[in-house]
Amino acid sequence: MLPPDSVILEAFNAQNPLNRPKEQPKQAGSPGSIRREPFPAWSAIDESKKKADAFAKEAAREFDVASQKAQAKTGKIEPWTPKYYAACTVGGLLACGLTHTAVTPLDLIKCRRQVDSQLYKSNMEAFRLIRSAEGMRGVFTGWSPTFFGYSAQGAFKYGGYEYFKKFYSDLVGPERAQKWKTSLYLAASASAELIADVALCPFEAVKVRTQTTIPPEFKGTFSGISQVVGKEGVAGLYKGLYPLWGRQIPYTMMKFASFETIVEAIYKSLPGKKSDYGKGAQTAVAFTGGYLAGILCAVVSHPADVMVSKLNANRLPGEAFGAAMGRIYKDIGFKGLWNGLPVRIVMIGTLTGLQWMIYDSFKIFMGLPTTGGGPPAEKKQEQRPSGF
Repeated sequence: MLPPDSVILEAFNAQNPLNRPKEQPKQAGSPGSIRREPFPAWSAIDESKKKADAFAKEAAREFDVASQKAQAKTGKIEPWTPKYYAACTVGGLLACGLTHTAVTPLDLIKCRRQVDSQLYKSNMEAFRLIRSAEGMRGVFTGWSPTFFGYSAQGAFKYGGYEYFKKFYSDLVGPERAQKWKTSLYLAASASAELIADVALCPFEAVKVRTQTTIPPEFKGTFSGISQVVGKEGVAGLYKGLYPLWGRQIPYTMMKFASFETIVEAIYKSLPGKKSDYGKGAQTAVAFTGGYLAGILCAVVSHPADVMVSKLNANRLPGEAFGAAMGRIYKDIGFKGLWNGLPVRIVMIGTLTGLQWMIYDSFKIFMGLPTTGGGPPAEKKQEQRPSGF
């Protein structure tokens, strides 16, 4: 009744994949010759990744080509020379001018909520109401004085910091400079900011009045400066200087000293030295250190920032500085000094991270070492003949 053993073995052997005869290659164009990906979404992601990598490589190549051309025109820049300080000044101008202008909508909301905490219930509501009432142009109210003011401030801040850091280091000597490096960072940044705020203050006065009046009090930056001078004299442009110093000097001291400390700690936690890492890694470290430093800066300087906005918007003509501060504090109280802090933390953290990234990217572009995380470069001493 059962089939012979040979027939059973032949039937089951045919099902064994190891014993199957090899398939003949299929002709191109036949339905079975088309390779189908089991997961099309993965294939699309891989394709996007390849395109992104290709774009990044091309961008890096273009950056290197432009960098080489710029360095060929300027020549080699030795650290701690006038050419070095000039390059740092340009880097600071770009870092502060571009970033502050980019976050103008956040700054607008912050200033309006500082001056009148009842104006908007939330930041999202503020953005929506401003956009519906004033359009996208209204969202960027105050961008022009922001750009000019913070470009000038950034130039003096970063260029001045590099100069004063070297000046104070030479003043105390190399051993004490290494021992007291955090104190030197604080002193250098405070000295630079003291000067930078004098350049910023006129533009800040116009910016705050433009942003906190509805409709804006001034149509343009320089026409606004002329109007203030015409009504209140030059002193009208500087009536917020003391609180500006009170806000910006602690902010900048924290910004530079904490950045240098954080970056140094990051490189210490990584295997190898700073010089072992490429341009991309170093700029990533700069952004991370800057963002963390920015959070600390926002908290330290926020009460003074509120007072700057209030003084520029509500200080009465001829009112003494101390009297104006006392009157404003009586109105808003201690709690009022912290109005708008969450949005300022987001703004300043992002701002500071981007500023350090742009600044150090520009230094790389010009063939200079990035800030922090390694021993300071020394200016080469000229060899003099014996007898002099």
